Amino acid sequence: MARFHLPPADWHTGSLTGDEARHLSQVLRIKPGEKITVFDGRGRRAAAAVLTVSRDHVSLKLAAAQSPPPPLPVITLAQAIPKGKNMDLIVQKAVELGIATIQPLVTRHTIVQPGEGKSDKWRRNALEACKQCGQDTLPHIADCLLFERWLATQSEAAGLKIIASLAPGCKPLREVLHAYPGTTSATLLVGPEGDFSTAETSAALAAGFLPVSLGSIVLRVETATLFCLSALRYEFA
Repeated sequence: MARFHLPPADWHTGSLTGDEARHLSQVLRIKPGEKITVFDGRGRRAAAAVLTVSRDHVSLKLAAAQSPPPPLPVITLAQAIPKGKNMDLIVQKAVELGIATIQPLVTRHTIVQPGEGKSDKWRRNALEACKQCGQDTLPHIADCLLFERWLATQSEAAGLKIIASLAPGCKPLREVLHAYPGTTSATLLVGPEGDFSTAETSAALAAGFLPVSLGSIVLRVETATLFCLSALRYEFA
């Protein structure tokens, strides 16, 4: 059943407008009487019957809303922006894995300098991923920040904090996760191509991040991120 985003502010009217209405009417060509699913991006969804259709406005009759519990732990991904379109892939797959927050970071070794509107593009990617995979909660995708500026807010942050690292002496990810049973919130910090600088790694450790190894094979940035997110979901599911 086709899924559409119905923002919380529009839930009481039961009307799709803008891009969502145009997608329903012009792309999918759904007709009055057909059934769809709507979700508000905050964990609520409902079946809906289409009443009227125009290019920019679709009226609906909503059934009773459901609010399935969100997956635990609540995960924040602090991601150094990788090259090319890999951030698009990371956003899409992180949504499928139930991410709560994505914080794009600019680090010492970040090659790509994000232009204006990048975070808005990633938010659109996240919305499309939610529609496709059945996720009812839109992750918060923050505006890009310099690594140092973001890290300054993390010293008192609650929950498990881990940094994927190539530095010697890191504990295996499995071992660290096993040491923190019952984790309900976690922050995952992943660096760019070339990893974090020595100074950045030291600063992250001083802020309470635990360095973890992902094995003997050096993974690409996007692979490392999805490896860690999948392990967190598996360990605490």
